[in-house]
Amino acid sequence: MTDTIVIGAGLAGLSTAIRLAQAGQDVTLLTFGIGGIQLGQGTIDVLGYHGDELVDHPFEEIPAFVANHPDHPYAILGADQVQRAVDWLAALLPGILVPGDGRNHLIPTALGAMRPTYLIQPWFRWPDLKSVAVVGPRQIKDFYPELAAANLEKTAHVTAKGYHIDCPARPGEAESSPVLYAKALEDPEFLNRFANLVSREIGDEEAVCFPAILGLGDPAGTRLGELLKRPIVETLLPPPSIPGMRVNEALTGIATAAGVRIILGSKVTGFHADQGRIASVTLAQAGRDQAYEADNVVYAGGGFESGALAMDSYGKVSETLFDLWLDGADKKDLITGDYWTDQKLFAVGVRVDSSMRPLDASGQVPYANLYAAGGLLAGSIRWTEKSGDGIAVASAVRAADAILSQGSENHV
Repeated sequence: MTDTIVIGAGLAGLSTAIRLAQAGQDVTLLTFGIGGIQLGQGTIDVLGYHGDELVDHPFEEIPAFVANHPDHPYAILGADQVQRAVDWLAALLPGILVPGDGRNHLIPTALGAMRPTYLIQPWFRWPDLKSVAVVGPRQIKDFYPELAAANLEKTAHVTAKGYHIDCPARPGEAESSPVLYAKALEDPEFLNRFANLVSREIGDEEAVCFPAILGLGDPAGTRLGELLKRPIVETLLPPPSIPGMRVNEALTGIATAAGVRIILGSKVTGFHADQGRIASVTLAQAGRDQAYEADNVVYAGGGFESGALAMDSYGKVSETLFDLWLDGADKKDLITGDYWTDQKLFAVGVRVDSSMRPLDASGQVPYANLYAAGGLLAGSIRWTEKSGDGIAVASAVRAADAILSQGSENHV
């Protein structure tokens, strides 16, 4: 028997588990995989776009945003809750996340586009400069310095030039992954050789822009900047994401240090309910299934991307573990043929009360001790709004605080 079971090891799941464990709860986290943080960009989005408009001050914009999107999770959470939750996360990860100042940052992607986000890692900070060298090892796929440089001239309004260097992460490799480079750059000998190759190749640009490969547990950006005698910037790459892995490994370490029991590699496949409460959840394990009992359950299993939400061949959308009611699942034209239109399907999800407890179709709470957080929640299209991380952290904190206060609302 444990105080709280958390299902899912993404940003919402780990945040919930850490907050509860640091408050003294006995917490067990059940997860089939390692979560999706390492697939993200390693920064924290709050709100990047309101319609087609770029958002500069996300917390100031949230009230107007929810006025236009009354079913959005931010309508329940509120701007103050979101900001305090995001600040709490930044305080958990000093040295990895730069504390926010209320404004979004624009950070470069591998294609040279500038992407809005709120909390950034130190090497994403775009310096005030007029010229930049964009450098990438030939051995990395999906990063083309000349293309990135050409686009940065348009999007960041700088003079940019692309350079390739020949520096495999391991001798003789024609292709080296970002993970191999991140590990190699933590070795001082390799880092010095890498810096020397860059120095011989680039011109007199004011800063150097690299793909996001500058170390995992020991980011190499500071030393590389010293060797090159100029500011260093990382650009986002397709997954796996080195910055995302930094966040994931740090949060997992914090959870473990706080006493969270993490059970990885088995899927939660069922549950047992008694008198309107979840009594236990069932973990599919080799040999026999195992029931885990808890006073409370926080479901942070993600959305369609993780299989927590699914659509069958008849177009029926369902939540796959607790068979929760899904808001928006009965709408017509959930998917259209217009590629550039937000598909209604991805706003389908679980509707919750102010404590993050799922509701049924009549607005009642079917299970008094079940809470939901993160990608399960209805009402947002996270990738076009650039709101998913803010939703995940704020809903996790709200659910955890509701549990700690025995179900009553207790904002951060």
